[in-house]
Amino acid sequence: MDLLNFHLPPPDVEEMERDKDVKGLIKALRDRDLEIQWRAAESLGRLGPYGIDSLLSALKKRNKDIRLGVIEALGQIRDTRAVQPLISSLTDPDNEIRWEAALALGEIGDVAALDSLTLALKDNDRYVRYGVALALEKLGWKPDNLVRAAFYDVARQDWDSVVSYGEDAVRPLRLALRDNDPVVRLSVIRTLGRIGSERAIPSLAVSLRDADEHVRWETVLVSPRCGLPLRYLPRGLSKRPKIRKNPLASAVLNFLLPGMGYLYLGKWWGVVVFQVDVYLTLWMVVHERAFFAYPLLLLVYLALAVHAWYIARKMPDL
Repeated sequence: MDLLNFHLPPPDVEEMERDKDVKGLIKALRDRDLEIQWRAAESLGRLGPYGIDSLLSALKKRNKDIRLGVIEALGQIRDTRAVQPLISSLTDPDNEIRWEAALALGEIGDVAALDSLTLALKDNDRYVRYGVALALEKLGWKPDNLVRAAFYDVARQDWDSVVSYGEDAVRPLRLALRDNDPVVRLSVIRTLGRIGSERAIPSLAVSLRDADEHVRWETVLVSPRCGLPLRYLPRGLSKRPKIRKNPLASAVLNFLLPGMGYLYLGKWWGVVVFQVDVYLTLWMVVHERAFFAYPLLLLVYLALAVHAWYIARKMPDL
């Protein structure tokens, strides 16, 4: 038998469903083939409450693929015994687990999940917030005040509706600025600019330090509309993460490994300098009498180091 060509056959999901092999289907959820994972989750869902205890137990496993598949199945089964475990999953460290749990709670339709779902509207991840909004919609939830309505529309990214809430939307927008996606943060800043409230000033002060240059620039543009004094902008912007390359590091690299300092600065021709140095060094090793060139070469290295330092100092960091 050729061990190199030996492959285990894919799990027979249909047969396991016919045999009501819940444990086998749960194991198939971690198969490398995404289609098999989906089919296994659907099969578990079609088995209904039959394997609910095994599914709830599998929610505690560390394997992410298994947990995602189990939550999918629980949403399809719609057994209320899954509500509390799914509510616990809304605080899971993994955003995709939280997202899937929110969707499953919406499918189950138990109003016992309402309080936890409304709290999850403040999640840091846009996908989770959107899933929560869809779940609340399925549950027929209606916000009882403008602030909650703003949280709901921020989750749906309905920015026109968010603007209509005026100052009541400032707090939900400020929380949305924690989103990892710079596109979302950019939309938040634009929305705050459209609202034009001084209550947005603390949020703008934070966004001036944003890691994304587009978010920072948009913050500069909308700040006057919200009453943020222009004289504050340079100082606020100065607290941003510095992205300019370190001049000293570029100089040291160019001195020790000529050309590497240029590559560190993003200059493609650094590799040319490096190759020339390598060939020149090899030539000097072969021709031992070329020792007289060493002092000259040292001066060249020093010049390259100074040049890299100068380039780095001149690079903008905005």
